[in-house]
Amino acid sequence: MKVGGVENPVFEPPIPGLSSQRQAAPSAAGPDVVSAEEGPCGWGRFVPKALQLCNNAEGYLAAYSLLAIFQGIVVNGLINISISTIEKRYELNSSLTGLISSSYDIAFCILSLFVSFFGESGHKPRWLAFSAFMLGLGSLTFSLPHFTSGKYHYGTKIEDTCQIPGTSSANFTCSTSTRSSLSSYLYVFILGQLLLGIGGTPLYTLGTAFIDDSVPKNKSSIYIGIGYAMSLMGPAIGYILGGQLLNIYIDIQIPESAKMDRDDPRWLGAWWIAFLACFFAMWLLVIPFSCFPKHLPGTAKIQAEKISETHNDGSEALVETKNVGKSFRDFPMTLLILLKNPVLMSLIIASASEALVATGFATFLPKFIENQFGKTPSFSATLGGLVLIPAAALGQIISGILVSKCKMDCKCVIKFTIGTCSVALLLNTMFLFAKCGNEPFAGVSETYNGTGTLHNLTAPCNANCKCLRAMYYPVCGRDEVQYFSPCFAGCASQLFNLEKTYHNCSCIGKPKVEIGSEDFLYEAVPGKCPPKCGLLPLFLATFFFAVVFTFMAVTPTTVAILRCVPDKQRTFALGVQSVFLRLLGTIPGPILFGAAIDNSCTLWDINECQTTGACWVYDNESMAYQLMGISAACKLITIIFVVIAVWLYKPPPASAALSEKSSGMVSTVHT
Repeated sequence: MKVGGVENPVFEPPIPGLSSQRQAAPSAAGPDVVSAEEGPCGWGRFVPKALQLCNNAEGYLAAYSLLAIFQGIVVNGLINISISTIEKRYELNSSLTGLISSSYDIAFCILSLFVSFFGESGHKPRWLAFSAFMLGLGSLTFSLPHFTSGKYHYGTKIEDTCQIPGTSSANFTCSTSTRSSLSSYLYVFILGQLLLGIGGTPLYTLGTAFIDDSVPKNKSSIYIGIGYAMSLMGPAIGYILGGQLLNIYIDIQIPESAKMDRDDPRWLGAWWIAFLACFFAMWLLVIPFSCFPKHLPGTAKIQAEKISETHNDGSEALVETKNVGKSFRDFPMTLLILLKNPVLMSLIIASASEALVATGFATFLPKFIENQFGKTPSFSATLGGLVLIPAAALGQIISGILVSKCKMDCKCVIKFTIGTCSVALLLNTMFLFAKCGNEPFAGVSETYNGTGTLHNLTAPCNANCKCLRAMYYPVCGRDEVQYFSPCFAGCASQLFNLEKTYHNCSCIGKPKVEIGSEDFLYEAVPGKCPPKCGLLPLFLATFFFAVVFTFMAVTPTTVAILRCVPDKQRTFALGVQSVFLRLLGTIPGPILFGAAIDNSCTLWDINECQTTGACWVYDNESMAYQLMGISAACKLITIIFVVIAVWLYKPPPASAALSEKSSGMVSTVHT
């Protein structure tokens, strides 16, 4: 597919005398109305000269990017990293915290269509001011339980070593106790997420459409790409900031009676601090958005020079003749027009398929790295963020620049998307090569020195240790075998020197390396055994480029959606896309990926009450193949629907005439 060096006449300046013939519905409100609504930056009559320096597309993009960054910090960063802490602090199970996570998308889906419909003809910057206000309020609400739930009661520590027969490390009963009132804070967290969803709705519908309104058509892809790339910086900052704050004790000052450090299972971090900081920052952003005019200076001229590329199915003429979209009574007809646009719906389904893969990997990439390559959860999360976020941002910026510099029309933009998705599909085969086998694990993948059975953590060497399955604290023995915990390794004692070590371990065999036993000053050390698989660099490099090409399709798809619908329906089209993106992509994505990962589990957490909890150990090969299968299937669906969009797309007669002009064959222009 050749895109470089192509001069598309759609983006050429209109020739005097032909502009009235070529321009098809240049503005939803008309150039005269738009020109009258262009104004200075300020509040009423208070229009300081200093503010006028920001009264342009660059100034708006800066404010938009800041809001997108803070929205990403809270919604996709802080909440994700705080979920496990919130579970422990407020005694919630994973299904309930999953409901908290889904509440944002539920609010977004419900409101997206209505906000995009009514906001199309409204004051978009003021809608963004409302967005900043609600995002700040949602962030504040989400942090409130910390201030009303009292001090954290950390309980007593459970020993993780083999206990002497006749003693007990914990009194464990299966009786149903009275439900704690802390779980009632679930509704406060859901309310906070709903408010965040309300605030996020205008950001990626009206905010994006305002960028497209205010810049020339051949530059909008760059601005949209930069804005979307900045939104990806939010989760990265959120993970880093939230991770650092979790090293601070939840109540700031550790009680003197509590003898614990960050490695103690009872430790909870100060998850709430960053939410308060973001609350203040987002409320400050209300100020710049409230001072922007309804249209930036020069918008009328820019819109008058734009040429319609609406899919030629008669929808644009219908919208213009019936003036569809002026009142709420037009809502069903407006929605029906978009749903009947085959090019738009093909692009939306393709983008939803890509979103399913993107959100699935964004959620579970750290877990994949942790289990495939034997890294710690914190290191895996950091490594995943360092690869995923820069690659996604780079892909969106590169595609925005290419679409702009090559002056692609709507059809070329869609073809460009086919190319990027095809390359991403080829890179998806990395799972066939960059995967690791399963490391030795006593009671899971091998027996205890020939005793015991597979898939049973209890063996004769630890039968009298009274070990708890709920206490997963892996240790690596000197025999290079991993054990579920020091207790299941039969370790009766521990020492604290430079690091913790375990001794007198009845289940751990002799070292596999034939050297003197005096060279081993320990029998087991905390943590998983160092992996023998050295394919992590290959995986990260290949995955980086796969993410780059995957996200190179995001900006062009958004641009194509804005081009293939009537001008008056551009914002509403983004609203429809947002709904389908969540219903078909971001909501089922983590669920589908999670089910695939669970399906590869070889050792579940089953406590004394026979209640199944989290998975402790996975089959690495099965996990890699299943994730590759889901990703490849989604990529194929994306390519198929983008090809359908190219095949069905019909440019309007004016665009066709302009194409003929480039070869000197233009004699008349039809409108």
